Amino acid sequence: MSEDLPKEALKTVIEALCAPAKSPHGFDPQADRWREEALKAALPALLARTSAKRLRSQLLVQADEKMLATLAAEGTVTAADLPAILRHRRVWAGLISGLARHPGQVDAAIALLPRLPSHEVERVVGDWDLDRYTRTEATAPAPPLPQALFDAVLEACLTPLAAYLLHPQPEEGWEAVSAFSKDWSLELGSNSAWAMLARCPDRWAELAAHPTFGAAVQHLLLDQAENRAREDARVHAASSDPAGEELPAEDPAPALSEDLLLACLPALCLPELAELPNPQVTARRTLHHIAHRIHNNPRLADLAAGQLHAATNALVTRGQLLSLPEKQANDHESDGRILRLAEDLALLSANPDHLAGACAQLASMDQPAVVSPTPSRTLIRIIDNVDSDYDRPARLLERHSEHRRVQALAALAANPHTPHAAVTDVLNVLHPAELAWIAETVEGPAWLLNAAAAVPAADDEDDGVLRLLSDDELAQHPDPVAVLQSWLDSPAVDEILSRSEVYRAVVASRHHTLEHLRQIPADEILSRHEPEVALKILLDHCGRSTDRWAALAAATTFEYDEEKITFGELLDSLDGASAQARTS
Repeated sequence: MSEDLPKEALKTVIEALCAPAKSPHGFDPQADRWREEALKAALPALLARTSAKRLRSQLLVQADEKMLATLAAEGTVTAADLPAILRHRRVWAGLISGLARHPGQVDAAIALLPRLPSHEVERVVGDWDLDRYTRTEATAPAPPLPQALFDAVLEACLTPLAAYLLHPQPEEGWEAVSAFSKDWSLELGSNSAWAMLARCPDRWAELAAHPTFGAAVQHLLLDQAENRAREDARVHAASSDPAGEELPAEDPAPALSEDLLLACLPALCLPELAELPNPQVTARRTLHHIAHRIHNNPRLADLAAGQLHAATNALVTRGQLLSLPEKQANDHESDGRILRLAEDLALLSANPDHLAGACAQLASMDQPAVVSPTPSRTLIRIIDNVDSDYDRPARLLERHSEHRRVQALAALAANPHTPHAAVTDVLNVLHPAELAWIAETVEGPAWLLNAAAAVPAADDEDDGVLRLLSDDELAQHPDPVAVLQSWLDSPAVDEILSRSEVYRAVVASRHHTLEHLRQIPADEILSRHEPEVALKILLDHCGRSTDRWAALAAATTFEYDEEKITFGELLDSLDGASAQARTS
C-alpha cells in the first residue's frame, strides 16, 4: 500500500478491499481472488494506520490465524483488538504467544490460557520462537520468554493431572468403554505437562514439594525422567556420529538424584489409586505400573524396598491376583496377564507365598507350540548369513515370543525369596524347548540350571518341535498323507501364532487330499493360502448347479470368517442348500 495514501482515503480503501468483488452479472470469482490478495498484502500497513474500532474489526476478520499471530508478535495487533478477534475465532496458542512478546500485554495473554483447549496449552511455550525452523543470520532472535507466562503455562498443564489425583474415580459411563480406554494409567501420561517439566529441571525439587502440584510432579518424574534422558542420549549419539553409523549410546547420568528420588517416594506406589473400583483389574495395572517405575529407576528397589513389598502384598490381596479363574474360550489376554504378573512379582515381591503362587500360575499355562517352518529358498538364504543353527528348539521358541513363560520363571528364580520347590515344580511341566532355552540363555542361579538339567527327558527323546517338511522330503516318507494329518492333529494348530503356518504348509503341499482341506477353516482356504486350490474344488463341487453357486455366494460373506466354519462344513452347506432348493 502506498505510504502517500491520505488518511481520509483509508475508510474508502478498507471498505472496498473488504467487500466481495461484483460484476454486472453478479459475484466475480476472479476479481475477488485479486481483491483477497491485495487485502492480504496491504493488511499490515492498513492496521498500522487505522485506529477506529469499526475499521480495525473489518480488517481483523479478514486475516487468518497465522497472520494475526505474526501481527500480534510485531505489535500491530494488540490486546485491545481481542474483542474483535474473538468474536469470530476461538483462542489459539499463536495469538497468546504473540501478545505476550510485549511486556504490557503479558497479563492479558495469561488471562486467555483458560480458554485454550488443554492439548494446545503447552504450544504457547513450545511455539514461542516462530522462526526456529526458518531462522537465518539476518533473523532477529526471539525475545526472552516471560517467566510469568512460563509459570502460568506450567500450572495449566499440571492442573488436569493434579485434579485427577484428587478425585480419580471413574466418570459416569466408564464401564461402557473399552478395556484399553478405561486404563487409568493413561491419565498419568500427560505429554504436555512433562514437556513443560523437562524445560525446567533446576526446579524439579521445588515443584516436587509444591503443596498443590507436588504429587503430579512426582508421578511425572518417576514415569518420564529417566526414559527421556536415555532417549535424548541415543538421539545425541546418533546425531554426533560423523560416519552416520548407529553406535551404542552410553547410559547417561541419572536424571533424578537420590534426593529427588526420595522426594518422589510418596507417589511411588500410586496411593491415590488404591481404592479404585474393580480391583481385580486396577490392582493388576497398579502393580504393573509400579514395576515399570522400578525398571526406569532401579535404585528405588533398594531405597524403597519396604514400601514396595508392603504395597505389592496389599495389591495382590485386594485384587485377588493369585486366584486363577477358569479360562474363557475367547479370553486371548489370559496368558499375557499371567506373564506380566509373574514378572512384576519377581521384581517387587518378598512374599514367598505370593512368589510360589506366581510359579503355579506359570505351570497352569498351555504348552507352547514350537514349529519349524517349511524350508524356503528365501529363508535359507537369509538365515545362512546370520545363524547356521537357526532351527534349534530354543531359537524356534523365540520366533513368536513363546519363551516368555520360561523367561518369567527365570526372573522368579532370581528372586531370593522364591521357594526353590515352587520353581522346580514348574520345570517338570515345561516344554523340552523351554528347558533348552534355560540351558542356552539363562544366566541365573546355579541351582536353577542344575535343576533344569536334571529334568528327565522323554522316552523318545523328542525335542517337542513340529517340523514342517518340504514336498521333496515328504515324498521320501512312506506315508506322506499320514504326516500331513499328524500336522493337523498337532497341538500347534491350537496356538494362534502357529496354526496359520501349519495350514499354509498343508494347503501348499502337493500331497494333500480333500479330506485334509475339509478340516481347515474355510477362511484359511478361500482367502489366505493358495486360493486357486479352493477354486478348482469349488468348480468341481458346484458344477452347473445354480443353487449351489447361489448358496456359495450367500455363504462367502464376512460371516463365514466370524463363525470359523471349516472348509468341509462350507461344502456340506452347499449340498444342503441344493437339496432344499429341489424340494421347495
